[in-house]
Amino acid sequence: MKAARGSLLGIEHLDRNTILDYLRLAGRMNPKRITTALRGKRVGLLFYESSTRTRVSFELAAKALSATPSL
Repeated sequence: MKAARGSLLGIEHLDRNTILDYLRLAGRMNPKRITTALRGKRVGLLFYESSTRTRVSFELAAKALSATPSL
């Protein structure tokens, strides 16, 4: 699977095989293992409505990928 660049805000433009590739990749991920996929990268988190649970969930996800989240 070719790595995507930029943001993936929707899947309408993706073909069936690309979507299936993403689903297979997600199935191989282990949520209990910390990965270094985003080490040294900064991830911007923008929320239009405040929600502590959502913000914390996204921060934890970024940190699990070794990224630095900024609000």
